Amino acid sequence: MEPDRAPVPQARINEMIRAPKVRLVDDDGSQIGVKDTNEAREYAWAKNLDLVEVAAQADPPVAKVMDYGKYRYEQEQKAKLARKHQVSVNIKEIKLRPKIGIHDYNTKKGHVQRFLNQRAKVKVTIMFRGREQAHPERGRDLLMRLAEDVKEIGQIESPPLQDGRNMIMVLGPTKNAGVARDDAKAEDTQRREEAVQGDGNGQAASPQGDEESPAREEVG
Repeated sequence: MEPDRAPVPQARINEMIRAPKVRLVDDDGSQIGVKDTNEAREYAWAKNLDLVEVAAQADPPVAKVMDYGKYRYEQEQKAKLARKHQVSVNIKEIKLRPKIGIHDYNTKKGHVQRFLNQRAKVKVTIMFRGREQAHPERGRDLLMRLAEDVKEIGQIESPPLQDGRNMIMVLGPTKNAGVARDDAKAEDTQRREEAVQGDGNGQAASPQGDEESPAREEVG
């Protein structure tokens, strides 16, 4: 849980200021000049305010007359607001082969859908080996098919790009991602069952990953 107050740097105030002299700035921003620290402190207290060191590295340090409690509160609110607007980017990765079988493809697609519904970005990598590198269009077609299959919850943030022996595409969640996770899960389960029922003898292919027998049905 995010704390009510985000930490902000602690400044030296009043008796905590160690420098013998400071460059004094009044509470309205006007420059008063270099003053003995004790004199500057008395000047601030006479206004029922604090003397706050705002530039410790300067020579002499810069100190400003202000209501430190109010200043501290404003800085904490700014820090809290900045933290709220920070985007935590969570990237998952899925790897495919150009000659992936239909059952493996559906499994990988299910992972992509799950990640997108978790509001994560998905880096999809096509791994080419040997002669497969001569046909990069096959990997591109596979990536675009995947993007089309998950378009309700995922959008292309980085189109398919060749990176050495790999081809990479990045998908990001749409505003619909994660809205109806239970429905998406039920639909995915139904698709898996239909795939099993339509597989010849009604048996699913063994989950051997991308290296299973070439006799399997491939994604067209």
